[in-house]
Amino acid sequence: MTQDTTQEIIEDARTGRLLPAGKYDLNDIEPGDHYLTSGMTVTESHVVNYAGVSGDLYDLHMDDVAAQEAGFPGRIAHGLLGLALADGLKTRSDVRFSALATLSWNWAFRAPLMIGDRIQVRIEVVEKRVTKRTDRGIATLKLTVLNQHGAVLQDGQTLLLMTNRD
Repeated sequence: MTQDTTQEIIEDARTGRLLPAGKYDLNDIEPGDHYLTSGMTVTESHVVNYAGVSGDLYDLHMDDVAAQEAGFPGRIAHGLLGLALADGLKTRSDVRFSALATLSWNWAFRAPLMIGDRIQVRIEVVEKRVTKRTDRGIATLKLTVLNQHGAVLQDGQTLLLMTNRD
């Protein structure tokens, strides 16, 4: 992804702050706050290891000829591998949320994730609320997985249980 594309993605947010590096609890974030994670390249090792762990040995992931016959340029990575990598990029980012647990995912697969794609994740706070336990809250985060060309490969929302300063 070019520097210009990355900047356009960051500036795409209509409201909110671009979050600098740091650790944030529920009180520190507001709807519209956003950031872009670092990137990583999806490798054949990722795909093969994920296939072994998940048991998903579907031909589109394991066989170039089968993937090409299905209209792809080559093997494609598992969609759920993309979700797992997106969550990992979120977790290892310099912008850290005081997470206690992930509560749910609502996710869409928009375009194939290819071996060799370099992905980044744009993360935006959609909403937040305090739970019955006032020392905790739930943030709704929108995640958008982008490849090196700025194309949206996957996106969706997650509910994140976080600490909350009383």
